[in-house]
Amino acid sequence: QVQLLESGGGLVQAGDSLRISCAASGLRPGFSSYAMGWFRQAPGKERELVAVISWTGDNTYYEDSVKGRFTISRDNAKNTVSLQMDSLKPEDTAVYFCAAALSPMGSSSERGYAYWGQGTQITVSS
Repeated sequence: QVQLLESGGGLVQAGDSLRISCAASGLRPGFSSYAMGWFRQAPGKERELVAVISWTGDNTYYEDSVKGRFTISRDNAKNTVSLQMDSLKPEDTAVYFCAAALSPMGSSSERGYAYWGQGTQITVSS
């Protein structure tokens, strides 16, 4: 059974930093065969892609509003993917989801991801 478990969410102030992580288990043939993405969904809005990291970790993609502030990384030995978020803004408030795509580079579309976590809430106060 595949499980993606996010952790590290919470309430922070604007300008603060926060790191969230996602621990994967049960992926076949293995975690390193999956590109990993972070998505977020704010109240009343559609879920949107935040960042993607390739299965080797050599390639990353960021949505324009988080470029220069967020950093996605992965540890294939520990089956984890993380998102370091700096200079947080109130508009970053959302539920953040990690997702796994059985492809080298991932996808900008939700449909490209076969497995999803339950999400972790991040609230940034002004």
